[in-house]
Amino acid sequence: MEHLDVEALNFTVEAVTGQPLCEEWRESAEGSVFHLANILLFLGFMGGSGFYGLLYLFTFLTLGFFCSTLWAWGDPCTTDSFLWSFALFGVCLGQLLHVSYRLRSVSLSEDFQELYNCMFKKLGVSLTHFGKIVTCCEGDIHTLERDQCFAVEGKTAIDKLSVLLSGRIRVTVNGEFLHYIYPFQFLDSPEWDSLRPSEEGVFQVTLRADNPCRYVAWRRKKLYLLFAKHRYIAKIFALVVRNDITDKLYSLNDKAFDNSGHRYDLRLPSYCHMPGTELEKADVFLQVPLQGPRTA
Repeated sequence: MEHLDVEALNFTVEAVTGQPLCEEWRESAEGSVFHLANILLFLGFMGGSGFYGLLYLFTFLTLGFFCSTLWAWGDPCTTDSFLWSFALFGVCLGQLLHVSYRLRSVSLSEDFQELYNCMFKKLGVSLTHFGKIVTCCEGDIHTLERDQCFAVEGKTAIDKLSVLLSGRIRVTVNGEFLHYIYPFQFLDSPEWDSLRPSEEGVFQVTLRADNPCRYVAWRRKKLYLLFAKHRYIAKIFALVVRNDITDKLYSLNDKAFDNSGHRYDLRLPSYCHMPGTELEKADVFLQVPLQGPRTA
């Protein structure tokens, strides 16, 4: 069997490829800067979404590529590595400054920051989208004095969508108490959802402030224009409005009784679709008892 000349073979490969061969492996590991760079890059690629996720991502990538640049600078044989690391460092640094500027530009007042934390942040709404929502209402906060009406039954037009920020609102129909509206609940979600964009209507209930209240309101036309431009915001509002309606429905369901004292389920279609004349003759006429003073 013919003996294989490995040395001659290596020279042949070097001549063909034109690249120097690795004569021996380094016995020592790379410096600490090299390992730190890779650790930072690893942590950076674990970043999430949203403004804070991008801030986390580009912060670690910037630090990682900076360390990689320092490592490549110390080795004269790694010119290409140095140039690429420096270029990526510059790109990540630019992105970090851009995200920081956008995050700082979305400045919210204390009321809107609390509204965002309580209603929109848990749904994953970014500060950019919430900033558009705040701009739609022009950042105005409205107030109600004690016993002042937000809406009067059969008179007040349905022309806005409002969220209570502080205080408590009493909801009545024909003088009978229905339920309370508490902070970070919609004041007029059933009325909003009952009308199409081209329709008009008036409130069928009276909303009166139990104590000084503050609320934010969006005009219907401006809000529908925002929905037309941003379908994502339209889906978010549809979700929070209908969730609010569901909470109000279950709140009413706990207070509804028929004439025999049994609790009545408002979700039953027979009651919802019963004509007015038949409803007056029915034995299941809704009675909502007035609440007495609460005891500790």
